[in-house]
Amino acid sequence: MFKSNITKTTAVLVVAVFVTTLIMSPALSTVDIAFAKQKYKNWSDCREDHSKNWCKKYFKKHHHNDNKNGGGGNKASQGIGQSQSSNQNSQVVSGGNTVGSGNNFNFQNQKNTGNNALAQNGDGNGDGNSASQGIGQSQSSSQNSQVVSGGDTENSGNNFSFQNQENKGNNAAAQQ
Repeated sequence: MFKSNITKTTAVLVVAVFVTTLIMSPALSTVDIAFAKQKYKNWSDCREDHSKNWCKKYFKKHHHNDNKNGGGGNKASQGIGQSQSSNQNSQVVSGGNTVGSGNNFNFQNQKNTGNNALAQNGDGNGDGNSASQGIGQSQSSSQNSQVVSGGDTENSGNNFSFQNQENKGNNAAAQQ
């Protein structure tokens, strides 16, 4: 097919250059970011000179360690948690009257009048913010009463549980 060694060498060289170009093209596409003449510190300065995608690549490459959370935007998580628990057990054994004996009373109140507020301002890279917040309140009551009597058991062995949860505060998030 080929008539001389020079033609074969040229053909091999052309194929090698072509294959090298195909392999290296993804890496070469970001060379302009590596050799950027101006170092950008904020999004708006970059956008004055370049496209949105170019600026995203630039800030991802040059500023990815500026934030402790691994890059753009802010991340915040906060909450108010309140929990109460009551376990009561009463056992009465009597050969006579047990009037008013072995009663369990549980009074629980949870009140939050404060605010759970969160505000974030973006880092200027267009990567946005992430916020998670909440107010959680939990109450539980376990009561057991046992009365064994040989006489009157009036008003005995009763279980009373009064629980209240109140939140007058705000749960607000603001992001820019």
